[in-house]
Amino acid sequence: YMMFVQIQNDINWQNQTRDLSFADLNGADLTGADLRYANLDYADLSYANLRYADLTGAILDYADLRYAWMDYADLTGADLYDAYLSHTNLSHADLTDANLAGLNIDLSSVHWSNTICPDGTNSDDNGNTCENNL
Repeated sequence: YMMFVQIQNDINWQNQTRDLSFADLNGADLTGADLRYANLDYADLSYANLRYADLTGAILDYADLRYAWMDYADLTGADLYDAYLSHTNLSHADLTDANLAGLNIDLSSVHWSNTICPDGTNSDDNGNTCENNL
């Protein structure tokens, strides 16, 4: 519990500048966090709980999101260039206008149930994937 409180305090303080680049948030519980327009490039968010988080316009270039729980997260306009998304849960997330490009991005193991894809379509109408609509 103490670690969660400390992380929340750090996040609240960091939200003033919104710069969390290179942050080590591996396994952090950030349920519902307000991370709009935050700079999270190169951040380690693997195994993090980002359910219901607001990541509108966030910069997640090269971020490690492997095994992260991002269901119901708002990623509208987020930049996920070359982010590591292996086994990430993006069920019910909103990725409208998000950037999922990059040479190293692998979306084959992402969980896409009822996800709004970058082009605004529903993943369930695309064979339960957003890969075809990038």
